[in-house]
Amino acid sequence: MKKRLMASAVAAAVLSAAGIAALQSGIAAPTMSAPVTVATRADNFQLTDHTRLAHELHYFKYAPAIVIMSQSNGSKMSREAAVELEKTAAAYRSKGVLFYLMNSNLGQSREQAAAEAQRLKISMPILMDELQLVGESLGVQKDGEIFVINPQKNFEIAYHGPLDDRFAKASPNAKAAVKEAYVARALDSVLAGQPVTKARVESRGGSAIAFPERARSAQFANISYSEDVSPILQEKCVTCHQKGGIGPFAMNSYEVVKGFAPMIRESVRAERMPPYFADPHIGAFKNDAALTATQTKTLIHWIEAGAPRGTGPDVLKEQAGEAPEWPVSLGKPDVVVEIPAYDIPATGIIEYKYPEIDNPFKEDTWLRAIAIKPGDRTVLHHVTSSHVPARGTRPNIPGGSVGSYTPGAEPQVIADGAGAPVPAGGKMRFSMHYTTTGKAARDATKVGYYVLKTPPEYIKRSTVISDFALTIPAGEARHKEIAYLTFPADAYLYTLYPHAHYRGMHVELKAKTPDGKETMLLSLPKYDFNWQRDYDPIEPILVKAGTKLIASWVYDNSVHNKANPDASINVTWGEQSHEEMMYFRVNYRWADETVKNIRNDLQDKLMASRTIGALDDNADNLVQASEMTGPMARMKARFAALDLDSNGGLDVKELEAGNVSRSRARVPDEDIDL
Repeated sequence: MKKRLMASAVAAAVLSAAGIAALQSGIAAPTMSAPVTVATRADNFQLTDHTRLAHELHYFKYAPAIVIMSQSNGSKMSREAAVELEKTAAAYRSKGVLFYLMNSNLGQSREQAAAEAQRLKISMPILMDELQLVGESLGVQKDGEIFVINPQKNFEIAYHGPLDDRFAKASPNAKAAVKEAYVARALDSVLAGQPVTKARVESRGGSAIAFPERARSAQFANISYSEDVSPILQEKCVTCHQKGGIGPFAMNSYEVVKGFAPMIRESVRAERMPPYFADPHIGAFKNDAALTATQTKTLIHWIEAGAPRGTGPDVLKEQAGEAPEWPVSLGKPDVVVEIPAYDIPATGIIEYKYPEIDNPFKEDTWLRAIAIKPGDRTVLHHVTSSHVPARGTRPNIPGGSVGSYTPGAEPQVIADGAGAPVPAGGKMRFSMHYTTTGKAARDATKVGYYVLKTPPEYIKRSTVISDFALTIPAGEARHKEIAYLTFPADAYLYTLYPHAHYRGMHVELKAKTPDGKETMLLSLPKYDFNWQRDYDPIEPILVKAGTKLIASWVYDNSVHNKANPDASINVTWGEQSHEEMMYFRVNYRWADETVKNIRNDLQDKLMASRTIGALDDNADNLVQASEMTGPMARMKARFAALDLDSNGGLDVKELEAGNVSRSRARVPDEDIDL
């Protein structure tokens, strides 16, 4: 079976290469031998556009119509049709119609698509169908094909064909007069609730798009559950989907997988599962839990072939197990502490709890990992912590976090050669954030500590990039906030961790060096509050002195965000889940700091850049009056007096001289170690 799949894959690769070369040369790619059927409805999917923002089809179920046109970079047909479609979009956007281009060409990059959008001056997002799964299921064959989708009728494809009669010809002429405006007519019918009279129109123009997997679609029924599918599920899914695991059902047999196959297909196509959301084109991370491209296509094609059982053993059944108390990769902790239990009522807002327990470590200790085991995941929003020295004592090593948890979090593993410091004695102080669910619950959370036997060479430090002055207008679907920190010395980044509440939808972190060069470090096209995790670079990322780490968040405060607690209010910073945070933690070490050469001075300089980094929305090293928003808006009355050099902006020294800080904003302090 594996040999047959390998041979098919080689043939598909040859066909793919031929199609790409043909498209780039302007010659039509080879046509598919098997007839292609255009779908009658669009199944749910999520694709990332040329600006790195994710779009899920079913999110837009409120739209009266959605228009998607197949697109190819450099194609004369695509360029002319896109420019003309942009004109149609301008006429129908006020009616709520959404317009997209979709690039399903193998070998054409997102950067090329972005350049194409800029060249053509088009505002329509270009969705990158890199695995071709959406193009395959819709029945795309060439560029310039348009699909008019009606979300109000179960996402039926109300129209398929060219934009108008000019693009139906073998040699399209965009300058000719339009005799039949197929798409406009279809949209008018859909908006009026009427059937489309010409629902399918043949297009003779455009370049064929090579879909190699179509040539071997008849072989998908031969994909082996035993040899090909169950190993994927075992590797990427079973950790959560087993007895006692966080998943809602256990993948412990073929019968279970078969029964859930439609849901699995939809979850994978919508990129909700596996719950790992880093853009694969930006950075490389140790804890990458995403399906590979090959795994994704194998799983989807097997399900689309009917999820056949085939022959061979049922590995999931044979190896079915139960979720361990502590992570298999770490084993039993060296020390376990129990946080006092709390009874959570069914309703209401729960103020943060701040229990303190005796530090179990009587000597200065260095941790290699921390694992937190929630007592009740349904009510536990987060756990953060810190070391509190005994009164009158001064620790020999820096204090810091002694563990944190957010929904979906995995154990925190400290980078090789480094350790998380825990000074001897004192107390461990925890911040417990609970949310009610309509059902009373009891939480008794445990923390497991894994200790280094000897002191490490480096100290793991943490800091947070945040915007305590954020203000998200009521009803706004794509509101952006930025904040930054300026590193005063060389450092190596160990961990990147974004955090927001229910309105957070997209987040990125980039480094900007003093010469203006920008490098993207992490991008989550779609953020999911229920699955928050550390992203640990495979190799620590060097940050040179003077570099700004700039975090940007996009928030969805619209009624279309199903998780939004209230779309009718302007949202500002707050600790409760119905409020919002703009937060990005980084773990790192200073390049010239060791356990024998502690540099608290560098940490102090870094923290001094927090206020300007939170307020300076355009990252020009000055805070203008217009950037005094949210809880800081009241400071505008003092702006002229604070602006000592009268240049229209406040620098770090002017902010310090005027005592402008987070505390002046009168908002709760964030948990530095979340």
